[in-house]
Amino acid sequence: MRILALVPGGISDQLLFFPALEDIKKVYPNAEIGVAVEPKAAIAYRVSKIVDTVIPFAFSAANSPSDWANLLGLVRDREYEVAITTDLTWKMGLLLWLSGVPTRVTYDSTGGAWFYTATVPDKSQDGAQYQAERYHDLLKAIDIQKSVPELSVNVPEGDIAWANTLRDRLDLKSGYVLMYPGQDTGRLGASAQYPTSSWQALITDFRAKQPKMPIVLLQTQGSSAQVGLLKSQDAQLIVAVAENLGQAAAIVAGADLVLTPDSYVMQLSAALKVFTLALFGKNSPSEMLPPITGEETRFLGIASETGNVADIKPEAVLQKVWGG
Repeated sequence: MRILALVPGGISDQLLFFPALEDIKKVYPNAEIGVAVEPKAAIAYRVSKIVDTVIPFAFSAANSPSDWANLLGLVRDREYEVAITTDLTWKMGLLLWLSGVPTRVTYDSTGGAWFYTATVPDKSQDGAQYQAERYHDLLKAIDIQKSVPELSVNVPEGDIAWANTLRDRLDLKSGYVLMYPGQDTGRLGASAQYPTSSWQALITDFRAKQPKMPIVLLQTQGSSAQVGLLKSQDAQLIVAVAENLGQAAAIVAGADLVLTPDSYVMQLSAALKVFTLALFGKNSPSEMLPPITGEETRFLGIASETGNVADIKPEAVLQKVWGG
């Protein structure tokens, strides 16, 4: 069986689709699984062993007829038997209908329901729903009725070895607080950026209360500018430069606590079961973080009342850290 998932959005959206892919592979272990994703989000699949083919497609761009024709050709050539998409536009419905894929699935909130062989209720229309659970709901149309598995990632051995070497060199064997002053590229924009002055206030308080605990800044493409600014003003800060998603995950895995805005680093931290405090702007914590189960709360979210992460006061963050 050949199955294609078409998932618009950033790296976080791809990571949140992992539980659905995991259950597809469990039920159809011999299936060939492909995904069509935004080119910048394709790096998410470095930490997945499930996907066989990644097709770059700029869902958010003003695609020309030739762009759509190229995607149509790729879908036809691979002879997929099932197509599952979170893209609700009528154009995607038309493309999948023209592709001849026998089973075509999306949500009932689509703008072109007549192009699909099955639709499932879009529960997000009734209020906040954990995104991984919303994605997993699509599997009901192909007779997968399982509960949503926990989000998990598979970090390549080479990236784990790289992180171990880095931690040895930086003397981080006994743990550290990891701060990610970045954002998901393009997904939430400036509303997800936490100000440099606020990060400095958090760092100062951590130093006062936990002077022996190293503070590490995670530098990726999305955080390099702010990391550079923070480091220039505080030479004691340790910077871990991750050149790919696997390296970022490996650095996250060794942390005692991760402080981050709503981003793919937050999703990596949740998948790796690291204590996480996340700052939210436009999204709500219940949409992007796993539901709280059991007595231990590993994932806490602070939501901005204005929809802008910059408006969350450092005092509110620190109250969660030391009080929670």
